[in-house]
Parts: sequence; C-alpha cells; structure tokens
Amino acid sequence: MRLKVEKLKVNFKTLEEFKKFKEYGIQELSMLEDLEANMVDNDSESPFYGIYFGDKLVARMSLYQIEAKFDRYFYPPQSYLELWKLEVLPEYQGKGYGRTLVDFAKSFGIPIKTNPRVKSSTFWEKMEFTPVDYEMERDRGENPLVWYPKGVEAQHH
Repeated sequence: MRLKVEKLKVNFKTLEEFKKFKEYGIQELSMLEDLEANMVDNDSESPFYGIYFGDKLVARMSLYQIEAKFDRYFYPPQSYLELWKLEVLPEYQGKGYGRTLVDFAKSFGIPIKTNPRVKSSTFWEKMEFTPVDYEMERDRGENPLVWYPKGVEAQHH
C-alpha cells in the first residue's frame, strides 16, 4: 500500500483530527480561532501535511520554507525547510508513516532542519539527519538536526 502525503486543509474537520495529536498547541488553536472568527476560508492553506488511513488523519508534520536571507543555520546561507510537529498516532507507529512524511519533505531537494522531540533521535538518525554542533544554537535551547540533499554539504560557521 503506497502511503499518500496530502497538504492538509484548515477546516473544522482537520482541526478536530489535530486534537488527537500530543503536539496540539498554539499553532492549532490560532487556526481554530481564525476559523471561528471567519477570517480564513474553510480549506485555506496550512503548513501541515498528513497521511490519512481511510478518512482518519494518522500522521502529520508542518513544513515551513525559510528563505536564505533569514538563514541562521547554514553557511553560506541558503533556503531550507523547517520541519515541526512530526507525529504519528501511537497505534500507527512503526508502519512507515513517519518515514513517508520525511521522504516527502526531502523531495523538495533543499536542506531540512528539525528540533527532534526527546527520545526520537534514533528515528532521525535512520533518516540520515545529523546534529548541528555549534554553540549559538545551544544558547537558544535548541538541539537541531539537519539533513542535506546529496551533494550539498554544509560548512559550519
């Protein structure tokens, strides 16, 4: 069975689905408020991508493209994707959903940065992400992991 990654629509159904995820927080709540205030159309674009099993959302992540001019991680600066909130519902873990989402993010062909949750580092290692080891990030309380497309190697500051 080929898993299909879809760009998630912002609507009440999607937001209802989001409540099942542990990482449900400020971002989702502000989407909900916007919807309730009718500021956004039902089905407006969101940064979230997900995988459905039947009609149930079982895995998701959010992706933001950061333009090179705002880049604080790579040298020389380059555009990259910031991957947040990668999460697979517990009963669907270990079935390739997380990998499928990450592979989808990789398909854009630009570097990816993520801040992994505690205990998820073995997953990210398998996905060929490596730690960024410079001091300035430590100060910001982040331990980012990064992935580079083949042939694009990072130079550290």
